[in-house]
Amino acid sequence: MDIPHVPVLYQETLEAFADIEDGYIIDCTTGYAGHSLGIISQNENIKLICNDQDDEALAFSKNRLKDYGNRVIFNKGNFEHVLDKFKDYNIKGILADIGVSSLQLDKLQRGFGFESDTLDMRMDQTQELDANIVVNSYSQVELENIFKEYGEVREYKKVASLIVNNRPFSSAKELAEFLYKNMHKGKIHPATLPFQGIRIEVNDELGVLKRLFESIELIKPKNCIIAIISFHSLEDRIVKNYFKKWTKSCVCPPEAFRCTCGNDNALGKILTKKPITPTKAEIKQNPRSRSSKLRIFKFD
Repeated sequence: MDIPHVPVLYQETLEAFADIEDGYIIDCTTGYAGHSLGIISQNENIKLICNDQDDEALAFSKNRLKDYGNRVIFNKGNFEHVLDKFKDYNIKGILADIGVSSLQLDKLQRGFGFESDTLDMRMDQTQELDANIVVNSYSQVELENIFKEYGEVREYKKVASLIVNNRPFSSAKELAEFLYKNMHKGKIHPATLPFQGIRIEVNDELGVLKRLFESIELIKPKNCIIAIISFHSLEDRIVKNYFKKWTKSCVCPPEAFRCTCGNDNALGKILTKKPITPTKAEIKQNPRSRSSKLRIFKFD
């Protein structure tokens, strides 16, 4: 079986779940099942819930994990809903590898890459909103907001203006080449951050991540390990802030004269004082791992 993907922070992720002896571990973003296969191989008594919104990813993973039979449940859907569906299961671990997968980046027909002849960027190909709609239909102000807030593009107004005044664009390749010709060239391709902003808008990636955390907080799974891999500062900030919030013992308003909440509201502890990042060897083997960060939390 041709395995086209190297999971990032692989050993570090397996170590995060190594001591789990029973129950279910949810892989919210299964992709090619790289992490899932490692986890189910090392934890002989656990079961997996493999979730993904991408039909192609699920089909690949079902084949890759077929030898594990009824130890694996496959679920199609956005990971913001997976806890709602499986909340009554004995959940002992939750893994989310956030962002676009190698499957989506490497398939030119998916419209994520600079060489793609389409302009799509949908992780779930059944949804209506795609990159073509964003690029060719959004107002200049809407595009400015996307490039500023989601792409962290310094010249967000210039990028939005260029696109609005030169559209329509029919492909990611055409848009990438246009931005390369008309934008300042630094260490990265000038289209990298605008494409990030468009992709996040199309898939509501930050909103989905926040709603995943809200669903975890609502359920408060006992003795559960939460491991989140992020790839840019916007995602990592959300992860860091939720983990910090979950460690607070006192949740009274800052202006409160004295504590009235009981001062026993901490949900667990952060297991990673600093995020775990890839080694130089991993980055050399898999350059896409360069910006990845792993943070781990354990519920009491």
